[in-house]
Amino acid sequence: MAMSENLLKSLHLIFVVTWFAGLFYIVRLFIYHVEAQSKEEPAKSILSAQYKVMQKRLWYFITWPSMILTLIIAPTLLYTKGMAYMMQPYMLMKLGFVAVLVFYHLGCHVIYRQLQKGTFKYNSIQLRIWNEVATLLLFIIVFLIVYRSLDIYKGIVGFGVLAALLMLGIKWYKKSRKEDN
Repeated sequence: MAMSENLLKSLHLIFVVTWFAGLFYIVRLFIYHVEAQSKEEPAKSILSAQYKVMQKRLWYFITWPSMILTLIIAPTLLYTKGMAYMMQPYMLMKLGFVAVLVFYHLGCHVIYRQLQKGTFKYNSIQLRIWNEVATLLLFIIVFLIVYRSLDIYKGIVGFGVLAALLMLGIKWYKKSRKEDN
């Protein structure tokens, strides 16, 4: 049983990593795709076509399969641990954040479909902020699993500090881009 449990843990971790890698990179591609719209022709058309291909390959060959495999392996792994493990408060909270992550993934899918159709509803700064949602979810989920605790006050403060640092980074980037132009 230990070998199969370790195999499940390993596979789960691998697919979680590839899922997050896909989520991080797909939004970067969205940003580049949006920014390509300010280019002159023929660069605009060439870049848009290339970004559509890159997005499609990443989304359907890495990100979606990784999410699906993560969500298939996770319940199997939880089953091997027993119901008591799954009902632990930190695990319930982690599962809640995983549900938020699935909704984030679906939100990325909406943006993906819009960009594939040539609809640009978000600017690059909005997408940079959107990209950091996955970062925040990654931090929360990992800390919940590693620390296995629910010190809500430390969690809120840590989350707030991380979110503020990420927003300052985006603001700094935006300012440095203006200075470069």
